[in-house]
Amino acid sequence: MARLLVLRTAPYHHSSLSAAATTALLFPSKHRHSASFPHPARRLLPSPLRVPVRAIESSSGATKQEEAPPAAGEAQEPLPAAPAFVMEELGWGTQLAVKLKMLVAPPWQRIRKGSVLTMKLRGEVTDQVKTRFSSGLSLPQICENFEKAAYDPRISGIYLHIEPLSCGWGKAEEIRRHIVDFKKSGKFVVGYMPVGGEKEYYLASACGELYAPPSAYVALYGLTIQQTFLRGVLEKVGVQPEIKRIGRYKSAGDQLSRKSMSNEVREMLAALLDNIYGNWLDTVSSIRGKEKEEIEEFINSGVYQVERLKEEGWITDLLYDDEIMAMLKERVGQNDKKSLRMVDYSKYSRVRKSTLGLEGGGELIAVIRASGSISRTRGRLSVGSSGIVAEQLIEKIRSVRESEKYKAVILRIDSPGGDALASDLMWREIRLLADSKPVIASMSDVAASGGYYMAMAAPVIVAEKLTLTGSIGVVTGKFILQKLYERIDFNKEILSKGRYAELNAADNRPLRPDEAELFEKSAQNAYASFRDKAAMSRSMSIDEMETVAQGRVWSGQDAASRGLVDSLGGFSQALAIAKQRANIPQDNKVRLVEISKASPSLPEILSGIGGSLLGVDRVMKGVLQDVTSLNGVQARMDGILFERLENASGENQLFVLIKEIINYFD
Repeated sequence: MARLLVLRTAPYHHSSLSAAATTALLFPSKHRHSASFPHPARRLLPSPLRVPVRAIESSSGATKQEEAPPAAGEAQEPLPAAPAFVMEELGWGTQLAVKLKMLVAPPWQRIRKGSVLTMKLRGEVTDQVKTRFSSGLSLPQICENFEKAAYDPRISGIYLHIEPLSCGWGKAEEIRRHIVDFKKSGKFVVGYMPVGGEKEYYLASACGELYAPPSAYVALYGLTIQQTFLRGVLEKVGVQPEIKRIGRYKSAGDQLSRKSMSNEVREMLAALLDNIYGNWLDTVSSIRGKEKEEIEEFINSGVYQVERLKEEGWITDLLYDDEIMAMLKERVGQNDKKSLRMVDYSKYSRVRKSTLGLEGGGELIAVIRASGSISRTRGRLSVGSSGIVAEQLIEKIRSVRESEKYKAVILRIDSPGGDALASDLMWREIRLLADSKPVIASMSDVAASGGYYMAMAAPVIVAEKLTLTGSIGVVTGKFILQKLYERIDFNKEILSKGRYAELNAADNRPLRPDEAELFEKSAQNAYASFRDKAAMSRSMSIDEMETVAQGRVWSGQDAASRGLVDSLGGFSQALAIAKQRANIPQDNKVRLVEISKASPSLPEILSGIGGSLLGVDRVMKGVLQDVTSLNGVQARMDGILFERLENASGENQLFVLIKEIINYFD
């Protein structure tokens, strides 16, 4: 969404995640809390940033440990690694109960024996649990379907259609991990990829078999990160941005004030790109049994013929979809002339885990999901599941805090930030929640700016290796429209009382020297407040935090080595730590209770039933949300640039920019 394109004439404050992905978090000094606020981590975990970091390598199932230097005289409490997935043998009583439940299951949960689960992994993948009326894919439901299918005696295997995905590498890693785990059930998992790039192949390579049609377009050319600059465009229309940067790596201001990439931002983006590409090479070389140099040489040779992928062992064979289904019919022993017995993602998502004996008694662990951009209240035009609404999430946090039935909480975050005040209010509530029971923050694709602000309230933070996080820095700016007004013969006169009354209102003239000084001091204060609160939350000194702040975006792997993240892994890793903190044995079953499961609103129902007919697409949903939540200080990631970082496409960036501007103001 084109969130940075709103030409707000009042001064605005952003903290920047990256030029490629971000606008970050800022909070004014009046919301700053005393450093004497007791952090629950100091009771549960003497120094959360210095505990041993354990990273789960999903490609091999092995556990790799990286240790951060301990503080002198501090006792260390190691974090547990997520247990490797092992198929449990169900007792005869459980098996009998499962058969009875299947026999009396409602029609929408009935599945014929010998069926193949088909899932089309393409487009947007949300971290929120979807309602039955919602369109699109849900990461928790995708992962749960893999788990259920592994135990379901009616499912013979899985057939995955993998096409271009609009998600980050964090979600891709989580899905890939579940593909690897599913194969341990002994059932087949077959992939079909007619179109795809590096991210799609990253998923597909985990399948036991991978096929593509002879006419497939598989573009394995390498990875890119792009940054766009609007300064030249703004100059041509008579708009002068006045930007104050606080932090060497901030980039949201660069997009408006520069015509080229700064050295600091280039350094930051190059490091992110190295992390992503290096992880891709490591994973693919491991699964294909080749040296990294061989993989890189193959990519650099410019592969455009899908036949070469077969010849070099990158895919199993070249087959059309109907040929694969005929092959699977034979494999599952279906000898009739009917089509392959299949159950799709949507229907299988309705099958309850309890039907398969996978969910029973045990302690309760609450799961609070926070996905999307952050706002304090819901706008009148917002759809039911669009973003994080602070007042609603705070209600859920308080209900969990006041309940004694939940033994621990997993706070699942997938957010580029948003309203700073809202982020601060949620930060406070999460810290109060952590006073009453263990809270583990689990990051998905991104938890930066306001997203990281929420996460740092938890005593323990878990991130994927390629989660985008950090972005502790601010940028403040104002648009001067004097030349634009002159060109269109527009006049604006202001009467004011008070020396700085026109600071927010006067867009028809440049700032006076005293106004510019106040402008910069305000940004400096905002940065110091953000940095100091982050230092307190992570039990770091101001100087230590300063070295990792400066508006820099880190990958989860780099953030872990610098004290911003405690452990590397996915949801299962967070669950293992939650059990440890709640004194629940790792081999004990627990019940996960989704606290923030959305109820469908009328716009969401209509969108799910006929999105294309009603014109309620993803861009318009974002526009409707943004238009109603632009009041106050914003701390959000740049939507256009974030999409380009996570889902680069061949579409010309200028055309994308123009298209989204038109969509926004249409």
